[in-house]
Amino acid sequence: MFPLTEENKCVAWLLLNAGSCPRCIFRFCGVDFHAPYKLPYKELLNELQKFLETEKDTLILEVPNPPLKKIRLQELEDGIDNLSQNGEGRISVIEDGSIASKNSNLNVCNICLGILQEFCEKEFIKKVCQKVEASGFEFTSLVLSVSFPPQLSVREHAAWLLVKQEMGKQSLSLGRNDIVQLKEAYKWITHPLFSEELGVPIDGKSLFEVSVVFAHPETVEDCHFLGEICPDCFKPARNKQSVFTRMAVMKALNKIKEEDFRKQFPCPPNSPKAVCTVLEIECAHGAVFVAGRYNKYSRNLPQTPWIIDGERKLESSVEELISDHLLTVFKAESFNFSSSGREDVDVRTLGNGRPFAIELVNPHRVHFTSQEIKELQQKINNSSDKIQVRDLQLVTREAIGHMKEGEEEKTKTYSALIWTNKAIQKKDIEFLNDIKDLKIDQKTPLRVLHRRPLAVRTRIVHTMDTQYVDEHHFRLCLKTQAGTYIKEFVHGDFGRTKPNIGSLMNVTADILELDVESVDVDWPPALED
Repeated sequence: MFPLTEENKCVAWLLLNAGSCPRCIFRFCGVDFHAPYKLPYKELLNELQKFLETEKDTLILEVPNPPLKKIRLQELEDGIDNLSQNGEGRISVIEDGSIASKNSNLNVCNICLGILQEFCEKEFIKKVCQKVEASGFEFTSLVLSVSFPPQLSVREHAAWLLVKQEMGKQSLSLGRNDIVQLKEAYKWITHPLFSEELGVPIDGKSLFEVSVVFAHPETVEDCHFLGEICPDCFKPARNKQSVFTRMAVMKALNKIKEEDFRKQFPCPPNSPKAVCTVLEIECAHGAVFVAGRYNKYSRNLPQTPWIIDGERKLESSVEELISDHLLTVFKAESFNFSSSGREDVDVRTLGNGRPFAIELVNPHRVHFTSQEIKELQQKINNSSDKIQVRDLQLVTREAIGHMKEGEEEKTKTYSALIWTNKAIQKKDIEFLNDIKDLKIDQKTPLRVLHRRPLAVRTRIVHTMDTQYVDEHHFRLCLKTQAGTYIKEFVHGDFGRTKPNIGSLMNVTADILELDVESVDVDWPPALED
C-alpha cells in the first residue's frame, strides 16, 4: 500500500520537482514504517508518479522559482531508467579505492546525495559483503556503522525550511523531529539485505563492526558559510581532519537564524551532478580477553619488556612469552597485558601463580572450544621453562575488575632469604614470629621513584615466620597487605620504610632472594586439569 495521502501531495510535488528522491520524500512526509522504503527504486518512482498523476499525464508542480513548471512523466521515468537496467554496471571501484556510480544519467537526490538511491541497492550491498567476507574475521552477528558527509545535514535543513514554509501556507507545521532521520531510513532498507547476504543477524551489541564512510567532494563547501556565521561551533580537534564534523554542523544549524540561513544557502538545495563516493569500508572486532595465572621460575626475567633509553636489557619477558602465542592463534593486531601486581626481575612467583589478563585487540579469530584453549595453554608451557601458565580461559572485560580489586584489598605471601651484618642466633629472630598486624609506613622506594609518585603509604605486615639458616642468614616467610614493598621492609631503604627488619633487630639487613609464594586473589576461577 502506498504510504502517502492526499495531505502529502503538496510536499511530494514540491520535493520531487526540486530534485529529491522518493525515499527522502517519504522521510519529509513522516512515513515511519519500514516497508515502503524497502521497495526497489524504480518501483518506488513509478508508484510516486501514479500518486501524483493528474489529467493529461502531467504533474503540476508549484515551487517559488520558477513559479510553474510541467514535467512529463515519461521524462521522470527516463531519468531513472538506467538505475535499474539489469542491475548491472552501476557501481565501480575507482582508482583511489572508493566506490562510485557509473550511471551519469541518474537524477541524484539533492538531499541525500544518492545515499537512499545507489547505496540501498542489492548490488552495492553485495560489494560491501564481499569485502566483509574477504576480511578474514570470524563473526556470528554484526553491527553496521555508517558515516555520512556533514553537508547532508545542511541540505536537509534547507529542504526542511522549504517544506515548512509551504506547509505554513496551509496552516500546518513540520518540526525537525517530524522528519525520519536519514540514518534510520538507511538502516531500515539495508539491515535486512546485509543480514540476508551474510547469513547473520544485525545486532547493536555485536562485537563485530562493519563501518562504511561516505563522502561527497562536489558539495564539501556546503558547510563553509556556517563557519563564518557561527565560528564558535567549529573548534579544531586533534583526531579530526576537518572542523566541519556532523556534531559541529548540527550545533551551528540549531543556532543560526532561519533568515540568515536562507540568505547563505539555496532552499531547495541545488541538485548535484554525482552521487556520494565510499571513502572506506572497514571491519573491526571488539577486543576479547584471556585470563589465567602464571608461575615465574627465573630470576632473570622481567614481567614486561625491560627497555631503557630504547635499549633492550633482557631478551624476553613474562608478557611476551604468553602473549606471542595468543596473538598468533587469535590473529589479533595487538595486545594489552595486565596482572594482579608485579614482581621484580629477580623475584620468582611460585605457588598457584599470579593472576593475569590479556586484552587482544581486533582479533580475527574469536571462537574456541575449551579443548583448544587447553591445547594453547600446553603450547605456551612447552615453549619455555621460565614460566608456566594455568587456568587459561576466555573472560569478559567486566570480570577483569575482580583482579584489579585484589591488587589493594587482598594479601600476598612471600619467602625471603635475609642476610645480617652481625652474627645472629636462633633466639635473636624468634621474636619476629610473635609480631602480628604490624603497621609500617613506606615512602615511595628510590628504585621506583622514576615511575611512581612520591607518597607515604601505610601497609600491614600480618604475620612473620622465621627459619634460622646460619649466623648471618635466615629465612623469613611473611603475609602482607597487597602493595607492600618487601625488599624495603627488609633493608629499610635508607630509612624510607619504618619500621623495618633491620631496625627491629638492630642490625643491617639485606635481602638476597625473594619468592612470591601466593597471591590471594580468587580469580580467575580455577579449572580442572
